[in-house]
Amino acid sequence: MRRRLPHYFLSTALVVFGPPAASTAGAQSIGLFTGSTDIGTPSAIGPGSSKYDAATQTYTISGGGENMWAAADHFRFVWKKVSGDVLIEASVQFVDSQPAGGTADPHRKACLIIRQSLDSNAVYADAARHGDGLTSLQWRDAPGAVTHEVQSTAIGPTRLRLEKRGNYVSMSIAGPGEPLKPAGGAARIDMSGEFYVGIGVSAHNPGRLETATFSDVTIGTPAAATGNTTLINTLETISIRSKDRRVVYVTTQPGRLEAPNWYPDGSNTLYFNNGGKLFKVQADPPGAPRNPNRQATPEPVDLGILTRINNDHGITADGKVWAISDQSQTVNGQRPSLIYVVPFGTTEPKRVTEQGPAYFHGWSPDGRTLTYCAQRNGNFDVYTVAADGGPETRLTTAEGKDDGPEYSPDGKQIYFNSERTGAMQIWRMNADGTSQEQVTKDDAENWFPHVAPDGASLVYLAYEKGVGDHPENKDVMLKLMNLKTGAVEVLAKLFGGQGTINVASWSPNSQYLAFVSYQVVPE
Repeated sequence: MRRRLPHYFLSTALVVFGPPAASTAGAQSIGLFTGSTDIGTPSAIGPGSSKYDAATQTYTISGGGENMWAAADHFRFVWKKVSGDVLIEASVQFVDSQPAGGTADPHRKACLIIRQSLDSNAVYADAARHGDGLTSLQWRDAPGAVTHEVQSTAIGPTRLRLEKRGNYVSMSIAGPGEPLKPAGGAARIDMSGEFYVGIGVSAHNPGRLETATFSDVTIGTPAAATGNTTLINTLETISIRSKDRRVVYVTTQPGRLEAPNWYPDGSNTLYFNNGGKLFKVQADPPGAPRNPNRQATPEPVDLGILTRINNDHGITADGKVWAISDQSQTVNGQRPSLIYVVPFGTTEPKRVTEQGPAYFHGWSPDGRTLTYCAQRNGNFDVYTVAADGGPETRLTTAEGKDDGPEYSPDGKQIYFNSERTGAMQIWRMNADGTSQEQVTKDDAENWFPHVAPDGASLVYLAYEKGVGDHPENKDVMLKLMNLKTGAVEVLAKLFGGQGTINVASWSPNSQYLAFVSYQVVPE
């Protein structure tokens, strides 16, 4: 029996057999689709092929080609034209490999695809099931640009969904007998006018043809995210070198996961806040071997009386002491954000700041001093205080907000963001507050500078100009600055903001960054 469609899905019911078409000209229907063609360079042993069995409603696609990756793609594509928001869903299985005497490439791909054009270098996104079970959301956001991906935590799911909502594309996955669930992460790409949606196969080897089946295929329109909504929260890591991403943990809930910290012991343990508590989970960074024994389910961390922590927390360089901003304690009838230190593994916090609100942002490399943002007399400025308490020292005095302070790895400077020039930009100063200088000078609102442990790079969160403060649920970018040359590049485009990288989230080896992205979806 054909699987019942979910309530938010609008099906197209056309089921017509037809031979594959060589190009868009004279294209003939094949099931739900209107055309079939080889994109890029086909296999050296022959072109791809496409078949549809109306009795079983199954598509069998054979595709060759070098790969779907880098700046160009080579694969067999079965497609139809659409516009606006769309989703495509199918069960996917590899079934054959030619020539029979050879070996299929483990990275052969069977994909659900949306694509701006049939050009080999076109803007596209796909949900790709690889031959070895790796399943990723992949995309190219400009013609001829390099392809990037978000790798899911699952290996070998059997059913995939690719969904375009506005300028974001996401993937859902399911194993046999399981309901679809978000794979985590989303790609921001612009699809204009009509574009192509379909299914395809790439051999990842120009001398082979690989065959996959796509069954129970449906194409429709996702429900609009209006009325009651909730959040898909994805804790991710990204490679600074390749810009590829891998999901650590994904959950759908009304509240936000926020502000990952990377524990400095090489175990790839991440800490983040959720619902006023601190949690820990282990990551598998992109490009690194997967750890089959990793702690994949977050575990709560007992912080004693600190039960309403916010997204301002961090650990000393030696991993021995936490600094936590918390609002659980009542002071003069209010619950201001106050800063505490907690020895790692204990439940005995010590209050450091006497006044609130105060929001922790960085440890000095020697673990003796905290730097933070605090509101005093109606103005937000950067302060420091000894880790064992005492009087605070004000370092900035400019009108407007100064926020997000963090020490450089050598302890000589503090980076921060300031709106003193009319727009929020990244600044730095000596650790005693002298020699304050502007670092970024662009047409954006830049927040939360974090210097890599090796001191070579700076990452920060960039909003569109005029957004105001650091709101949640906005189009943002993670930008990476080379501190030697001043060159800036976009590390990732995502839907995020508040909670994405409020505090230091570099890996100890400076190769990866942890962050949180979000998707607003109907309940």
